[in-house]
Amino acid sequence: MTGAEVLDLARDAVYVLLVMSGPLLGIGLLVGLVIAFFQALTQIQEMTLTFVPKIIAVFLTLLIILPFLGQTMSEFMGRLMERVVSGG
Repeated sequence: MTGAEVLDLARDAVYVLLVMSGPLLGIGLLVGLVIAFFQALTQIQEMTLTFVPKIIAVFLTLLIILPFLGQTMSEFMGRLMERVVSGG
């Protein structure tokens, strides 16, 4: 493999990583902001109030987008295997 092919493969891998992790991180951020706003309004400073809803929201999001994640990873592996079979 040449340097350009390695960089192309790395760019593709980083893109797949961002596409797969983006929705989960976005939901975690959104839920965190809502909870922080709620805590600021009510002045409740309970530590478990921040973690439990975020964990539940990320888990439910993961269950919902699991088919999309599987398809994305399958397409990436297909492209990777085509390069392996073609010899570069």
